[in-house]
Amino acid sequence: MPHRDQINPGVEENRDAPGYFGTVTTTEKLPQLPFQPGKNVMDVPPGFRQLLADRKITKVRTTAGDVAWIATRYSDVRALFADPRLGRSHPEPEKAAKISASAILGGATDNYETEREDHTRMRRLLTPAFSARRMGLLRPQVSGLIADLLDRMAAGQKPADLHEQLSFPLPVLVICALLGVPAADREKFRSWSVAMGNLVDAPLAQAAMGEFFTYMRDLVEHKRSDLGEDVISDLISAAPEWKLETDEIASLSTGLLFAGHETTMTRIDMGTVLLLSNPTQADALRADPALVPSAVEEILRLGSTGGGSGGLVRYAREDLEISGVTIRAGEAILLSATTANHDETAFDDPDTFNITRKSANQHMSFAHGAHFCIGASLARIELQEVFSVLLNRFPTLRLAVPVEELRLRKDALTGGLMGLPVTW
Repeated sequence: MPHRDQINPGVEENRDAPGYFGTVTTTEKLPQLPFQPGKNVMDVPPGFRQLLADRKITKVRTTAGDVAWIATRYSDVRALFADPRLGRSHPEPEKAAKISASAILGGATDNYETEREDHTRMRRLLTPAFSARRMGLLRPQVSGLIADLLDRMAAGQKPADLHEQLSFPLPVLVICALLGVPAADREKFRSWSVAMGNLVDAPLAQAAMGEFFTYMRDLVEHKRSDLGEDVISDLISAAPEWKLETDEIASLSTGLLFAGHETTMTRIDMGTVLLLSNPTQADALRADPALVPSAVEEILRLGSTGGGSGGLVRYAREDLEISGVTIRAGEAILLSATTANHDETAFDDPDTFNITRKSANQHMSFAHGAHFCIGASLARIELQEVFSVLLNRFPTLRLAVPVEELRLRKDALTGGLMGLPVTW
């Protein structure tokens, strides 16, 4: 395994590089994101394994070419997620380190003075809509959608692409129903989401964001005269009290639709790969439905391909010290929850897929602290319903190609698979 400085030899840190803050006393080579993938889609890229083995917070060159810190150790990532001295905004966002070309999470936001107030307000607005109770009421509808999708797959040709037959349509149909968005437009959402999350093509990402936002803005205006039992209608009704403008409702809805299907889609794909690649675990799940919740938590822990950005970005609002390093105000740090979920100090035998783990599976796939994912309950319900029926509905389900032939979406923010051929 190469030393971390050999992951991309020849890349030097430049104190004058765009987005760099702080004092550089030496010239050093930096690991370059995105790292090369492992031998198959389930492997942690060697570059991240080396950073975790080094067990320290260090600097990397981002996909966009700027310099940022990166944390991979479980204790560091957890502490930094909860640290109020970090945020998504920057006082000079145009000078802040860029992480990628993505229109979402690619750099700093511009609400530095109001970020905390904005975040608290957003959580108070959306928490009732995504409460565990309300999500639980969706479970029968989710179950019905899964049954319909699997029936169609069973009636079709073999091999089938599980990604196209189940992993993509299910989360889109669910989040569209929750938000009140026409599911018939899901191919548009797919196109816009893929483009918005592109890590290298900024014009493409920004154009897609603009089209997606315009669509949502038009939908909000249309729904004003046709309110329903959905989140967008709830936001419209709450607008006078919360002083919500149309653009803010459209922006929130765009973000919810993107996040509400992309990450769950990836976990359905990768959860299936993990189970089919570990037949004893699959057999255990078939035999004991009570294992579904713990199986889903293990899929959440190991079922992320991480994307190419390296982690979720935060910016220091003031100087802070952690694990022997000083992060200066304005500097960026990537929090790699995907890598932290493989930390041996937090998980016994961390690289082993084990749906019967006895100890608490406190993974950070939904982040931690004040920014804990508001859609966690929804994601869990979708995954629990999928993996409670998939293997028994298709008792001989197996990959139609060797796992080494599965391909990642390397230029996508959320990663994921390009396809998942299966047969039975």
